[in-house]
Amino acid sequence: MKYTISILVENHAGVLSRISGLFSRRGFNIDSLAVGVTDDPQISRITIVVNGSEYMVEQVEKQLNKLIDVIRLRRLKQNETVSRELMLVKVACTVQTRSQIIDIVRVMDAKVCDLSKTTLTAELCAETDQLKLFCDLLEPYHILEVVRTGTVALAKGDDIVNA
Repeated sequence: MKYTISILVENHAGVLSRISGLFSRRGFNIDSLAVGVTDDPQISRITIVVNGSEYMVEQVEKQLNKLIDVIRLRRLKQNETVSRELMLVKVACTVQTRSQIIDIVRVMDAKVCDLSKTTLTAELCAETDQLKLFCDLLEPYHILEVVRTGTVALAKGDDIVNA
């Protein structure tokens, strides 16, 4: 099962290394990792998506809570979370296929970022399932490159994770 963990940490050098090292030492793979400063430049939010058992996640959470730089840790429930990923896709594009590709971009509510004689680059910010569908729709046109950010997530509604 996939779990999303949101961690508020002190914004210092080496914090990410200590956190990712904790996962590595235990042999747990991180599916997605995103880090960014919060509204307070002294605090960063790390969002980690892991695939594993409930027991494994509980053990990691206990270890993470012991780290000095961790201010607050929270497991986000999938149905109570807004999550997004950003993806850039470069696809081969000819005069004959350009309008078809642009139609897919529009239908998926994506955006054309770059257009050349032979390629089109699109940007989509969405949930993971939508990103997969977008790639599936573009695959017949020959995807040249794909780059994705890690998942970022917040609890829905009035639920706020602050220090």
